[in-house]
Amino acid sequence: MKRFKNIVNENQDDSYSDNEKYNLAYLRLKKIKRFYVHLAVYVLVNSFLIANTFYKNEYNLGAFLRWETFTTAFFWGIGLVFHGFSVFGRDFIFNKEWEERKIQEIMNKEANKYE
Repeated sequence: MKRFKNIVNENQDDSYSDNEKYNLAYLRLKKIKRFYVHLAVYVLVNSFLIANTFYKNEYNLGAFLRWETFTTAFFWGIGLVFHGFSVFGRDFIFNKEWEERKIQEIMNKEANKYE
């Protein structure tokens, strides 16, 4: 039963059955897998498009470094970032461990300031 506490949000009450917890964890896993597939397709397609533009311009660096070469990667990248935030949430960057480290850091700075 404890192994599900890390998968399911800890703020939820324990009224979920093991089967419901498994289903929630499975749905979360599917979202994560879809994000990684999206990321892989992004890397492959944009690598191909950028390399194709480079070869098409006969290795001309000036023609290659135009905005048009990277627009697909840029705008698709914005969508990919939003997809990542929808899957991992803001806890991906600002998780509990980060908060605890910052609290300790601020407390240490404050303590050193008055010594």
